[in-house]
Amino acid sequence: MVGTRKPLKIREDIIGSLILCVFLVFFIGFRPHSNAFGDTANFAREWGRTSWEGWTWDTENVIFDNLFVYWGTIFDDVTPIFLLCSAIYFSCILIACRKLFPANTLMIFLIYLAAFSSFSYGTNGIKAGAAGAIFLVALAYRTNLVVSIPLVLLSLGFHHSMQMPIAAYIITLVLKNKDWFFYGWLFCLAMAVLHVTFFQELFAGLSDSSGAGYLSNDTTAEVQRAKSGFRIDFIVYSAMPVVMGYFVKYKYQLKDTLYDILLNMYLTTNGVWMLCMYAEFTNRIAYLSWFMYPLVLVYPCYAIANERHPLVQNRKAIVLGHLGFTLFMTLIYY
Repeated sequence: MVGTRKPLKIREDIIGSLILCVFLVFFIGFRPHSNAFGDTANFAREWGRTSWEGWTWDTENVIFDNLFVYWGTIFDDVTPIFLLCSAIYFSCILIACRKLFPANTLMIFLIYLAAFSSFSYGTNGIKAGAAGAIFLVALAYRTNLVVSIPLVLLSLGFHHSMQMPIAAYIITLVLKNKDWFFYGWLFCLAMAVLHVTFFQELFAGLSDSSGAGYLSNDTTAEVQRAKSGFRIDFIVYSAMPVVMGYFVKYKYQLKDTLYDILLNMYLTTNGVWMLCMYAEFTNRIAYLSWFMYPLVLVYPCYAIANERHPLVQNRKAIVLGHLGFTLFMTLIYY
C-alpha cells in the first residue's frame, strides 16, 4: 500500500490553538524561580551579575548571552527573559504545526506538548528549547530561503548546540539513500550496547569547552545526581519514530520530501546521541533529536490522504502511546 501526501487546502480555525499558546506563554513564563524547574533557579541567580559592556561575539550563544546580560542591566527580575523564551518556544512550535498541518493544527500542537521532552525544554533548557523551536519553523519554510536561512542563523545564535541539527540537515540534502540512515542508526545502537566510548571521546576532542564538558566523565555532585550510563528508557523512547519510519518508508512507501528530511535528520542526531550515551548529562544531547520527535512520529498519520490507511486508522493508538510514555516517565519512573 503506497501512501500519498494529503493536500493542504483545508484550514481549521486557529483561535483555539492561539488561546492555548498564549496561556502557556504566561503560565510557563511567570513560573516560580525554583530548582523544581531545573536551570530556572540558576538563571535567576546569574541575573544582573554581569555588567553590560556592549555587544560581544566572544560568547557561546551570541544572541541569547548578549540579550541576557543587557536585559539584566535593565530589569530587576529575570522573568522578562523567561517570558521571551516561553513566547519563542510555544509560538514557534505553533507556527510550525500550522504551516505543516493547517487542517489539524491544534491536535499536532497538543501532541507536541505531550512529548516527554517538551516541559523540560520550556522550563529547564530554555536556550536550546527556543533554538529548537525556531529551527522547526525554518524547516517548515525550507523552500523559502529568505525566511528559512535567517531563522536557522537565529536558532544557532540562541544556542550553539544547533550546529548538530544544522549539520544533520546538510547531510540529508547530500545523502538520499534511506538505507544508509537506518543502517547508521543501528550501528550507533550497537556501539551503545557494546559500551564503545571511542566516538564520545572523539566528539569531546572536537567540541568547544561547553560541549566537551557534556561529553566528559565528571565526578562533581551535580553530575552524580544525573542519570547516566546505558539508558534503556531513552532507547525505547527514541526507537518509536524509527520503527514508524521503517514501516512508512519500506512497507507503505510514503513519498514525502519533508518527512524524508525529518526522519533522516532524526536518525542522524539520535544516532549521535547513542554514540555519546555514556556521557554525563546525556539527555541534553538526546534533546537535539527529541525536539523534532513528535513531528517525526505522527507526521505520516496526519499526512496520508487515504483515511482507510492503517497508519491513519491507528493514529489514536499511536498518540495515546506517545502520551502514555510521557506520563509513565513523569509519574512513575522519575
